[in-house]
Amino acid sequence: MERRTRDDASLITELEPVVAGLVDRHVAAAREWFPHQYVPWSTGRDFDGPLGGEPWKEDQSVLEPAARSALIVNLLTEDNLPGYHHALAVNSTRDGAWGEWLNRWTAEEDRHASSIRGYLHATRAVDPVALERARMAQVGAGFEPPAAGFLSGVAYVALQELATRISHRNTGRASGDPLCERLMTRIAQDENLHMVVYREILRAALEVAPDQVLVALEENVRSFRMPGHAMPGFAPMAAQIAVAGVYDLRLHHDDVLVPLLRSLKIFDLAGLGPRGEQARDSLAAHLGHLDARARLFVERRAQALAARRRRAREDQTAGAAPVAT
Repeated sequence: MERRTRDDASLITELEPVVAGLVDRHVAAAREWFPHQYVPWSTGRDFDGPLGGEPWKEDQSVLEPAARSALIVNLLTEDNLPGYHHALAVNSTRDGAWGEWLNRWTAEEDRHASSIRGYLHATRAVDPVALERARMAQVGAGFEPPAAGFLSGVAYVALQELATRISHRNTGRASGDPLCERLMTRIAQDENLHMVVYREILRAALEVAPDQVLVALEENVRSFRMPGHAMPGFAPMAAQIAVAGVYDLRLHHDDVLVPLLRSLKIFDLAGLGPRGEQARDSLAAHLGHLDARARLFVERRAQALAARRRRAREDQTAGAAPVAT
């Protein structure tokens, strides 16, 4: 049976006690940490400029190109925090428990960019001039949420927090540097706790407006893009990151979309109206399509890797010295 459409203001008011409880639970679960303790300052040295230090050169970085790209994408994504704060504030409220959560979330998120940038600068992992120019362009462009409205905003950020957690975790692993992995793992723990809050808000919203939640989820799942998609050079870096297995369609399907929808029991809900049923059918179709694309991508990546290895062996054989008779 089709339910009455709830406006954003009434949903925000009705869900505020839920948010208050989630804030208390989050504060109890979160563990204080300090970004400066995760940056290897002893490896740093002055750059060129007013301090007259050494200019950056690419051979100073010990990271593989894919790991460098992943760290740049992750950092520039975190840099746009003012835009995310604004989008959430506009779609909800700065009052009461909502405002308390928004401020707490923003304060915790702000640690991520400062710590990643500190690591990159101290280890000379990336070109600092190009990085700063990219930051100016990224933050200067702002952030435009994919869809307007309270439920859509919550649905998007639930997806995005989980996607960012996976990306940070895998970036640390791909770096080959234990210090980088420790930092990115710590940031991923923050992202996971944040995702839990937004996921549980969606769960509570399903109790009062299930059809509207399904419509918001379907819209955001179908059109999802990482918030850093507009940054300079995003497309080639995203391709490089996908080929390296840091974040690709397979991970997006298996580690982000499926776990979130399963946790919310989206495909077990009863009593949906026509709009909710239609949105759920569309979700199922999209997951099937994405799964097929992910399978094809993984197969092609494996074939390309095998071809590269074969060419390397052939080149090695062709370049070998002739054996004396």
